[in-house]
Amino acid sequence: MEEFILNLTNGALDNLNYGWIILFMAIESSFIPFPSEVVMIPAAYMAAETGEMSFPMIITCGSIGALIGALVNYILARTLGRPIVYAFANSRFGHMCLIDAEKVEKAEKYFDKYGAVSTLIGRMIPAIRQLISIPAGLAKMNILPFMLYTAIGATVWNSILVGIGYAFHSTMPKQQLIDIIAHYSHIIGITAIVLVIALIAFFIYKGVKK
Repeated sequence: MEEFILNLTNGALDNLNYGWIILFMAIESSFIPFPSEVVMIPAAYMAAETGEMSFPMIITCGSIGALIGALVNYILARTLGRPIVYAFANSRFGHMCLIDAEKVEKAEKYFDKYGAVSTLIGRMIPAIRQLISIPAGLAKMNILPFMLYTAIGATVWNSILVGIGYAFHSTMPKQQLIDIIAHYSHIIGITAIVLVIALIAFFIYKGVKK
C-alpha cells in the first residue's frame, strides 16, 4: 500500500489538476479505500509551488468530489437496503475495499447516536468518514440536509489538509513530501483531526461565552 501511495503521490504532484482532484476525492468518499491526504496535501503544495491552481478552487473541487462519492454511497444504500449492503460488506470484494459488517455497523451506531449531524462530524473521523453516508441512506435521511452537512464537513476537512500542504511547502522539498505522505498518511490524518477538534472546541467556547 505504501508503494502504491508513493507512486500515486509522485505522479499527482506532476499532473494534478482540478478535474483529477474531483475524481480522486469522489473515489475517496465512496466505498473504495483511498486516503484524501494523498490528493489534497499535494494539490496545495503544488499550488504554492507553481501558482497554477488556487487554494479556494482546490478546496471547492475536493468538496465537490467528496459530495459525489458520498452520494454514491447514499443512493446505493437507500436503493439496495440493509440486507444487500451487509452482504456486500461481508463479500470478498467488500473486504478488498476494506469494508466489513463490523465497520458498517459501527457507522450505523454512530448515525443512530448523533442523527443527521453525524454526516457532518463523521466526515472528519477515520473509518467513519467514507461509510457515514451508508447509514444515512439506509435511514432514508432527507437528501438536502444530507448534501448540506456532507458538503460542510468535507469543506472543513479539505481546508485543513490544504493548510497542511501549504505549510509543508515552506518547510520541505518535494521528494520529502512524497515520502512523508506515503509512509505517514495516517499521522497526517490524525493531525488534521486534532486541528478539527480544536476548531470545533473554539467555536463551542465562543458560542457558550456569547
